[in-house]
Amino acid sequence: MIPLLEMNYCPRCAHALEDRIAFGRVRRVCPECGFVFFREHKVAAAAVIAQDGEVLLVRRTMMPGHGKWTIPGGFVEFDEDPRAAVVREVFEETGYQVVVSRLLDVIYGHEHPRGASLLIAYEARLLGATPVRQPDEDEVDAVRFFPADRLPPIAFRATEQALRTWRHARHVA
Repeated sequence: MIPLLEMNYCPRCAHALEDRIAFGRVRRVCPECGFVFFREHKVAAAAVIAQDGEVLLVRRTMMPGHGKWTIPGGFVEFDEDPRAAVVREVFEETGYQVVVSRLLDVIYGHEHPRGASLLIAYEARLLGATPVRQPDEDEVDAVRFFPADRLPPIAFRATEQALRTWRHARHVA
């Protein structure tokens, strides 16, 4: 079980919060002003991008999953449409411009303390045959297409699930 971020002081009045039943479950509540803290999901968006039977993957330079591969993606900003986030993240990590084709899956699971608890997986297609810029080397050190049946070591269960969903959708269509 991954430890949850605890809110200990009220963001309105700075009083210490207490655990109380609020809205049907135990939540952090301010006894002074009545503020109730609701935990929220951390959301990421990623894309399965295929071309000629091969899938575009990026190799991570960060932990967790350093040196392993994943589909390009990242966190959705609080004021950002998830489709826009995946287009932005693919561009940052690969240098490719893409357009989102369809929603593949919404995957729940908190795999590590800094990770997302929801991954919105899309299928996307390239807008050009070559990247228009170099990838962000702070996040990835390689960008490659792999045959869908011969993938390298994958960093996350959510990536594996998105790829399974994509494979299944390909065979059903």
